[in-house]
Amino acid sequence: MVQKFNFDLVVVGGGPAGSSAAFEAAKNGISVALIEKEKTIAETVRTSGVTWIQNIKEFGIPNDCFNPIKKFSFCSPNNEVTISDTEYRAAVLDVRKTYRWLAKQAEMQGSKIFVKTNISDVIKNSNGDIVGVKGTNQDGQIEFHSKVVIDASGFPSTVCKAMNLVTQWERFGAGAEYEVEAENVERDTWWLMVGQEYSPAGYAWIFPISEKIVRIGVGIGKPESNVDPTERLKELMEKKLGPIKKLGKITPIEFHYGLIPNDGLSRKTVYNNLMLVGDSAGQANPLVLEGIRYAIKFGRVAGKVSANAIKSGNTNEKSLMPYEDNWRKEIQSKINSASKVQDRWIGLSDKEWDNELDIINELNPEEFLDFIKADFGLSNMVKLAAHHPKLAVRQLFNIVKNAK
Repeated sequence: MVQKFNFDLVVVGGGPAGSSAAFEAAKNGISVALIEKEKTIAETVRTSGVTWIQNIKEFGIPNDCFNPIKKFSFCSPNNEVTISDTEYRAAVLDVRKTYRWLAKQAEMQGSKIFVKTNISDVIKNSNGDIVGVKGTNQDGQIEFHSKVVIDASGFPSTVCKAMNLVTQWERFGAGAEYEVEAENVERDTWWLMVGQEYSPAGYAWIFPISEKIVRIGVGIGKPESNVDPTERLKELMEKKLGPIKKLGKITPIEFHYGLIPNDGLSRKTVYNNLMLVGDSAGQANPLVLEGIRYAIKFGRVAGKVSANAIKSGNTNEKSLMPYEDNWRKEIQSKINSASKVQDRWIGLSDKEWDNELDIINELNPEEFLDFIKADFGLSNMVKLAAHHPKLAVRQLFNIVKNAK
Protein backbone atom coordinates (compact mmCIF):
# COMPACT_ATOMS: atom_id res chain seq x y z
CA MET A 1 0.00 0.00 0.00
CA VAL A 2 1.35 3.44 -0.97
CA GLN A 3 1.59 6.04 1.79
CA LYS A 4 0.30 9.40 0.58
CA PHE A 5 0.87 12.84 2.07
CA ASN A 6 -0.31 16.31 1.09
CA PHE A 7 1.67 19.46 1.84
CA ASP A 8 1.76 22.99 0.46
CA LEU A 9 5.51 22.66 -0.14
CA VAL A 10 7.81 19.66 -0.46
CA VAL A 11 11.56 20.21 -0.09
CA VAL A 12 13.80 17.37 -1.26
CA GLY A 13 17.16 17.35 0.53
CA GLY A 14 17.96 18.03 4.19
CA GLY A 15 21.19 19.95 3.65
CA PRO A 16 21.64 23.69 4.29
CA ALA A 17 19.61 24.76 1.24
CA GLY A 18 16.69 22.46 1.97
CA SER A 19 16.51 23.15 5.70
CA SER A 20 16.73 26.90 5.11
CA ALA A 21 13.95 26.82 2.51
CA ALA A 22 11.77 24.73 4.81
CA PHE A 23 12.44 27.08 7.74
CA GLU A 24 11.47 30.24 5.88
CA ALA A 25 8.44 28.70 4.17
CA ALA A 26 7.03 27.29 7.41
CA LYS A 27 7.70 30.61 9.14
CA ASN A 28 5.52 32.20 6.48
CA GLY A 29 2.57 30.02 7.35
CA ILE A 30 2.42 27.08 4.92
CA SER A 31 2.69 23.32 5.49
CA VAL A 32 6.13 21.94 4.63
CA ALA A 33 7.66 18.49 4.23
CA LEU A 34 11.46 18.30 4.39
CA ILE A 35 12.67 15.00 2.94
CA GLU A 36 16.10 13.46 3.61
CA LYS A 37 17.28 10.11 2.24
CA GLU A 38 19.79 9.35 5.03
CA LYS A 39 18.97 7.98 8.49
CA THR A 40 19.60 11.38 10.07
CA ILE A 41 20.30 14.90 8.90
CA ALA A 42 24.03 15.19 8.03
CA GLU A 43 24.72 11.51 8.63
CA THR A 44 27.31 11.79 5.83
CA VAL A 45 29.56 14.87 5.60
CA ARG A 46 30.43 15.89 2.04
CA THR A 47 32.01 19.31 2.54
CA SER A 48 34.96 20.86 4.38
CA GLY A 49 32.68 23.52 5.90
CA VAL A 50 34.45 26.71 4.82
CA THR A 51 32.42 29.89 5.32
CA TRP A 52 32.58 33.47 6.61
CA ILE A 53 31.86 35.08 9.99
CA GLN A 54 29.72 37.82 8.43
CA ASN A 55 27.34 35.19 7.03
CA ILE A 56 27.36 33.15 10.23
CA LYS A 57 26.15 36.20 12.14
CA GLU A 58 23.57 36.97 9.45
CA PHE A 59 22.12 33.44 9.74
CA GLY A 60 22.28 33.29 13.55
CA ILE A 61 24.40 30.13 13.61
CA PRO A 62 25.46 29.37 17.24
CA ASN A 63 29.06 29.90 18.35
CA ASP A 64 29.58 26.21 19.13
CA CYS A 65 28.96 25.33 15.46
CA PHE A 66 32.16 26.83 14.04
CA ASN A 67 35.86 27.51 14.53
CA PRO A 68 36.90 31.12 13.67
CA ILE A 69 39.92 31.82 11.43
CA LYS A 70 42.08 34.95 11.12
CA LYS A 71 45.31 33.69 9.48
CA PHE A 72 45.46 32.49 5.88
CA SER A 73 48.56 30.58 4.83
CA PHE A 74 49.37 29.47 1.29
CA CYS A 75 52.14 27.27 0.02
CA SER A 76 53.25 26.42 -3.48
CA PRO A 77 56.19 24.14 -4.39
CA ASN A 78 58.78 26.86 -3.63
CA ASN A 79 56.92 29.64 -1.86
CA GLU A 80 54.92 30.23 1.30
CA VAL A 81 52.93 33.28 2.43
CA THR A 82 50.66 34.11 5.35
CA ILE A 83 48.10 36.89 5.54
CA SER A 84 47.29 37.69 9.17
CA ASP A 85 44.16 39.56 10.15
CA THR A 86 43.45 41.33 13.43
CA GLU A 87 39.93 39.93 13.62
CA TYR A 88 38.19 36.69 12.77
CA ARG A 89 36.49 36.94 9.37
CA ALA A 90 36.46 33.33 8.18
CA ALA A 91 35.39 30.07 9.79
CA VAL A 92 35.30 26.31 9.49
CA LEU A 93 31.92 24.86 10.38
CA ASP A 94 31.17 21.80 12.43
CA VAL A 95 29.16 20.64 9.43
CA ARG A 96 27.10 17.98 11.18
CA LYS A 97 26.17 20.22 14.10
CA THR A 98 25.37 23.19 11.80
CA TYR A 99 23.16 21.21 9.42
CA ARG A 100 21.26 19.66 12.31
CA TRP A 101 20.76 23.09 13.86
CA LEU A 102 19.36 24.37 10.56
CA ALA A 103 16.97 21.41 10.31
CA LYS A 104 15.89 21.90 13.92
CA GLN A 105 15.08 25.54 13.17
CA ALA A 106 12.85 24.37 10.29
CA GLU A 107 11.17 21.80 12.53
CA MET A 108 10.54 24.37 15.26
CA GLN A 109 8.71 26.53 12.70
CA GLY A 110 6.41 23.59 11.89
CA SER A 111 8.17 21.73 9.06
CA LYS A 112 7.66 17.97 9.13
CA ILE A 113 10.95 16.12 8.58
CA PHE A 114 10.98 12.73 6.86
CA VAL A 115 14.30 10.83 7.08
CA LYS A 116 15.21 7.48 5.49
CA THR A 117 13.05 8.55 2.53
CA ASN A 118 14.58 8.14 -0.91
CA ILE A 119 12.90 10.18 -3.66
CA SER A 120 13.32 8.65 -7.12
CA ASP A 121 10.53 10.06 -9.29
CA VAL A 122 8.09 12.93 -9.74
CA ILE A 123 4.33 13.27 -9.92
CA LYS A 124 3.01 15.39 -12.81
CA ASN A 125 -0.37 16.88 -13.69
CA SER A 126 -2.01 16.73 -17.12
CA ASN A 127 0.09 19.70 -18.29
CA GLY A 128 3.33 17.93 -17.41
CA ASP A 129 4.05 20.21 -14.45
CA ILE A 130 5.34 18.79 -11.19
CA VAL A 131 2.76 18.35 -8.42
CA GLY A 132 4.70 16.08 -6.09
CA VAL A 133 7.43 13.46 -5.69
CA LYS A 134 7.52 9.77 -4.91
CA GLY A 135 9.96 7.16 -3.71
CA THR A 136 10.45 4.67 -0.89
CA ASN A 137 11.03 4.56 2.85
CA GLN A 138 11.38 1.75 5.37
CA ASP A 139 7.65 0.95 5.05
CA GLY A 140 7.55 0.80 1.25
CA GLN A 141 6.32 3.23 -1.39
CA ILE A 142 5.56 6.82 -0.47
CA GLU A 143 4.10 9.84 -2.28
CA PHE A 144 4.14 13.53 -1.42
CA HIS A 145 1.65 15.76 -3.22
CA SER A 146 2.23 19.50 -3.11
CA LYS A 147 1.67 22.85 -4.77
CA VAL A 148 5.43 23.56 -5.07
CA VAL A 149 8.54 21.36 -4.95
CA ILE A 150 12.01 22.67 -4.09
CA ASP A 151 14.90 20.59 -5.38
CA ALA A 152 17.62 20.93 -2.75
CA SER A 153 19.00 17.45 -3.38
CA GLY A 154 22.50 18.76 -4.03
CA PHE A 155 24.89 17.59 -6.72
CA PRO A 156 22.66 14.68 -7.92
CA SER A 157 19.78 17.10 -8.72
CA THR A 158 17.29 14.27 -8.17
CA VAL A 159 14.05 16.11 -8.88
CA CYS A 160 15.02 18.19 -11.89
CA LYS A 161 16.70 15.14 -13.46
CA ALA A 162 13.49 13.13 -12.97
CA MET A 163 11.68 15.98 -14.74
CA ASN A 164 14.22 15.71 -17.62
CA LEU A 165 15.07 19.38 -17.18
CA VAL A 166 18.83 18.97 -16.70
CA THR A 167 21.70 16.60 -17.42
CA GLN A 168 24.68 15.78 -15.21
CA TRP A 169 27.09 18.59 -14.44
CA GLU A 170 29.93 18.57 -16.99
CA ARG A 171 32.41 20.45 -14.85
CA PHE A 172 32.70 19.84 -11.13
CA GLY A 173 35.07 19.54 -8.19
CA ALA A 174 35.75 16.21 -6.46
CA GLY A 175 37.00 16.53 -2.89
CA ALA A 176 38.36 13.98 -0.43
CA GLU A 177 39.31 14.76 3.15
CA TYR A 178 40.20 13.15 6.43
CA GLU A 179 39.13 14.64 9.71
CA VAL A 180 42.07 13.86 11.98
CA GLU A 181 43.37 14.39 15.47
CA ALA A 182 46.74 16.13 15.18
CA GLU A 183 49.58 16.74 17.60
CA ASN A 184 50.18 20.39 16.60
CA VAL A 185 47.21 22.50 15.51
CA GLU A 186 47.21 26.21 14.73
CA ARG A 187 43.55 26.67 15.53
CA ASP A 188 43.16 30.10 13.91
CA THR A 189 45.02 29.28 10.65
CA TRP A 190 43.91 27.91 7.28
CA TRP A 191 46.37 26.29 4.91
CA LEU A 192 45.82 26.16 1.16
CA MET A 193 48.38 24.18 -0.85
CA VAL A 194 48.71 24.68 -4.61
CA GLY A 195 50.81 23.21 -7.39
CA GLN A 196 51.00 19.94 -9.29
CA GLU A 197 52.21 17.82 -6.38
CA TYR A 198 49.27 18.86 -4.22
CA SER A 199 46.54 18.98 -6.86
CA PRO A 200 46.89 19.10 -10.67
CA ALA A 201 43.67 21.12 -11.04
CA GLY A 202 42.65 22.49 -7.67
CA TYR A 203 44.23 22.71 -4.23
CA ALA A 204 44.83 20.86 -0.99
CA TRP A 205 43.92 22.19 2.44
CA ILE A 206 44.27 22.04 6.19
CA PHE A 207 41.22 23.46 7.98
CA PRO A 208 41.18 23.36 11.81
CA ILE A 209 37.92 22.79 13.63
CA SER A 210 39.20 22.69 17.23
CA GLU A 211 42.40 22.72 19.28
CA LYS A 212 43.20 19.11 18.36
CA ILE A 213 41.21 18.36 15.19
CA VAL A 214 41.82 19.44 11.58
CA ARG A 215 40.50 18.47 8.17
CA ILE A 216 43.16 17.59 5.58
CA GLY A 217 41.80 17.42 2.06
CA VAL A 218 42.38 17.54 -1.67
CA GLY A 219 40.06 19.00 -4.30
CA ILE A 220 40.52 18.22 -7.99
CA GLY A 221 38.69 19.75 -10.93
CA LYS A 222 36.90 17.44 -13.34
CA PRO A 223 37.28 16.88 -16.27
CA GLU A 224 40.51 18.94 -16.17
CA SER A 225 42.32 16.12 -14.35
CA ASN A 226 41.71 12.39 -14.03
CA VAL A 227 43.64 12.14 -10.75
CA ASP A 228 41.67 10.49 -7.93
CA PRO A 229 41.52 12.94 -4.99
CA THR A 230 41.35 10.08 -2.48
CA GLU A 231 44.58 8.55 -3.76
CA ARG A 232 46.33 11.94 -3.91
CA LEU A 233 45.21 12.69 -0.33
CA LYS A 234 46.67 9.41 0.92
CA GLU A 235 49.96 10.22 -0.81
CA LEU A 236 50.14 13.70 0.76
CA MET A 237 49.43 12.33 4.22
CA GLU A 238 51.91 9.45 3.89
CA LYS A 239 54.67 11.76 2.63
CA LYS A 240 53.65 14.54 5.06
CA LEU A 241 54.18 17.10 2.34
CA GLY A 242 54.41 20.83 3.02
CA PRO A 243 52.59 22.07 6.12
CA ILE A 244 51.14 18.60 6.81
CA LYS A 245 54.45 17.67 8.44
CA LYS A 246 53.96 20.53 10.93
CA LEU A 247 50.91 18.74 12.34
CA GLY A 248 53.07 16.04 13.94
CA LYS A 249 51.37 12.75 14.72
CA ILE A 250 48.08 12.35 12.80
CA THR A 251 45.24 9.99 13.79
CA PRO A 252 42.37 9.74 11.25
CA ILE A 253 38.87 9.99 12.72
CA GLU A 254 36.52 10.15 9.74
CA PHE A 255 36.69 10.23 5.94
CA HIS A 256 34.62 12.67 3.83
CA TYR A 257 34.05 12.72 0.08
CA GLY A 258 31.95 15.14 -1.94
CA LEU A 259 31.22 16.58 -5.37
CA ILE A 260 30.37 20.21 -6.06
CA PRO A 261 29.20 21.71 -9.38
CA ASN A 262 31.58 24.02 -11.19
CA ASP A 263 29.62 24.78 -14.36
CA GLY A 264 28.84 28.30 -13.23
CA LEU A 265 25.27 29.56 -13.02
CA SER A 266 24.24 27.71 -16.15
CA ARG A 267 20.89 26.35 -15.00
CA LYS A 268 17.45 27.87 -15.07
CA THR A 269 16.20 27.53 -11.48
CA VAL A 270 12.47 28.22 -11.71
CA TYR A 271 9.69 26.34 -13.53
CA ASN A 272 5.97 25.94 -12.93
CA ASN A 273 5.67 24.64 -9.33
CA LEU A 274 9.42 23.94 -9.11
CA MET A 275 12.55 25.70 -7.80
CA LEU A 276 16.22 24.65 -7.66
CA VAL A 277 18.43 25.86 -4.82
CA GLY A 278 21.98 25.28 -3.54
CA ASP A 279 24.14 22.78 -5.40
CA SER A 280 21.14 21.74 -7.51
CA ALA A 281 21.23 25.29 -8.86
CA GLY A 282 25.03 25.43 -9.16
CA GLN A 283 25.27 28.19 -6.57
CA ALA A 284 28.95 27.82 -5.65
CA ASN A 285 31.99 30.09 -5.54
CA PRO A 286 34.46 28.66 -8.11
CA LEU A 287 37.61 29.99 -6.44
CA VAL A 288 37.49 27.74 -3.38
CA LEU A 289 34.36 25.78 -4.35
CA GLU A 290 32.32 26.75 -1.29
CA GLY A 291 28.60 27.31 -1.37
CA ILE A 292 27.10 26.83 2.10
CA ARG A 293 26.41 30.56 2.55
CA TYR A 294 24.62 30.67 -0.81
CA ALA A 295 22.64 27.54 0.08
CA ILE A 296 21.36 29.07 3.32
CA LYS A 297 20.76 32.57 1.96
CA PHE A 298 18.98 31.61 -1.24
CA GLY A 299 17.26 28.68 0.44
CA ARG A 300 15.56 31.21 2.66
CA VAL A 301 14.68 33.35 -0.35
CA ALA A 302 13.20 30.30 -2.11
CA GLY A 303 11.17 29.41 0.97
CA LYS A 304 9.70 32.89 1.28
CA VAL A 305 8.91 33.23 -2.44
CA SER A 306 7.27 29.80 -2.54
CA ALA A 307 5.15 30.60 0.54
CA ASN A 308 3.99 33.88 -1.00
CA ALA A 309 3.12 32.17 -4.28
CA ILE A 310 1.23 29.35 -2.58
CA LYS A 311 -0.77 31.78 -0.45
CA SER A 312 -1.61 33.81 -3.58
CA GLY A 313 -2.99 30.69 -5.27
CA ASN A 314 -0.61 30.96 -8.25
CA THR A 315 2.57 28.86 -8.35
CA ASN A 316 3.52 29.17 -12.01
CA GLU A 317 6.99 30.11 -13.19
CA LYS A 318 6.26 33.83 -13.22
CA SER A 319 5.07 33.76 -9.61
CA LEU A 320 8.25 31.97 -8.48
CA MET A 321 10.63 34.06 -10.61
CA PRO A 322 11.40 36.65 -7.86
CA TYR A 323 13.63 33.94 -6.36
CA GLU A 324 15.78 33.63 -9.48
CA ASP A 325 15.80 37.40 -9.99
CA ASN A 326 17.11 37.77 -6.42
CA TRP A 327 20.04 35.39 -6.62
CA ARG A 328 21.07 36.38 -10.15
CA LYS A 329 21.18 40.05 -9.19
CA GLU A 330 23.26 39.28 -6.12
CA ILE A 331 25.85 36.78 -7.34
CA GLN A 332 25.76 36.19 -11.11
CA SER A 333 28.37 38.75 -12.13
CA LYS A 334 30.59 37.80 -9.17
CA ILE A 335 30.49 34.10 -10.03
CA ASN A 336 31.21 34.84 -13.69
CA SER A 337 34.25 36.88 -12.67
CA ALA A 338 35.45 34.22 -10.25
CA SER A 339 35.16 31.61 -12.99
CA LYS A 340 37.53 33.67 -15.17
CA VAL A 341 40.08 33.82 -12.36
CA GLN A 342 39.67 30.10 -11.75
CA ASP A 343 40.34 29.40 -15.42
CA ARG A 344 43.59 31.33 -15.04
CA TRP A 345 44.56 29.44 -11.87
CA ILE A 346 43.87 25.98 -13.32
CA GLY A 347 46.41 26.61 -16.08
CA LEU A 348 49.27 27.74 -13.82
CA SER A 349 52.56 25.84 -13.68
CA ASP A 350 54.35 25.32 -10.36
CA LYS A 351 56.68 28.26 -11.12
CA GLU A 352 53.72 30.48 -11.99
CA TRP A 353 52.06 29.48 -8.71
CA ASP A 354 55.20 30.56 -6.85
CA ASN A 355 54.80 33.99 -8.50
CA GLU A 356 51.04 34.08 -7.89
CA LEU A 357 51.64 33.75 -4.15
CA ASP A 358 53.82 36.85 -4.29
CA ILE A 359 50.83 38.72 -5.75
CA ILE A 360 48.50 37.38 -3.06
CA ASN A 361 51.02 38.41 -0.40
CA GLU A 362 50.61 42.07 -1.44
CA LEU A 363 46.94 42.08 -0.45
CA ASN A 364 45.77 43.21 2.96
CA PRO A 365 43.36 40.86 4.80
CA GLU A 366 40.22 42.68 3.68
CA GLU A 367 41.31 42.73 0.03
CA PHE A 368 42.32 39.08 0.19
CA LEU A 369 38.96 37.99 1.63
CA ASP A 370 36.99 40.03 -0.90
CA PHE A 371 39.00 38.25 -3.56
CA ILE A 372 38.80 34.67 -2.24
CA LYS A 373 35.07 35.07 -1.43
CA ALA A 374 34.51 36.14 -5.06
CA ASP A 375 33.12 39.45 -3.81
CA PHE A 376 34.06 41.14 -7.07
CA GLY A 377 32.13 44.34 -6.78
CA LEU A 378 33.44 46.84 -9.34
CA SER A 379 34.33 49.36 -6.61
CA ASN A 380 36.30 46.65 -4.77
CA MET A 381 38.29 45.82 -7.90
CA VAL A 382 38.96 49.47 -8.76
CA LYS A 383 40.38 49.96 -5.26
CA LEU A 384 42.44 46.80 -5.58
CA ALA A 385 43.97 47.92 -8.88
CA ALA A 386 44.64 51.42 -7.53
CA HIS A 387 46.36 50.17 -4.36
CA HIS A 388 48.47 47.59 -6.19
CA PRO A 389 49.77 49.05 -9.45
CA LYS A 390 51.83 45.99 -10.34
CA LEU A 391 51.00 44.59 -13.75
CA ALA A 392 49.93 41.20 -12.36
CA VAL A 393 47.32 42.70 -10.04
CA ARG A 394 46.02 44.90 -12.85
CA GLN A 395 45.80 41.77 -14.97
CA LEU A 396 43.49 40.21 -12.37
CA PHE A 397 41.44 43.38 -12.39
CA ASN A 398 41.10 43.23 -16.17
CA ILE A 399 40.04 39.56 -16.04
CA VAL A 400 37.28 40.43 -13.58
CA LYS A 401 36.22 43.62 -15.38
CA ASN A 402 35.92 41.82 -18.72
CA ALA A 403 33.78 39.07 -17.22
CA LYS A 404 31.03 41.46 -16.16
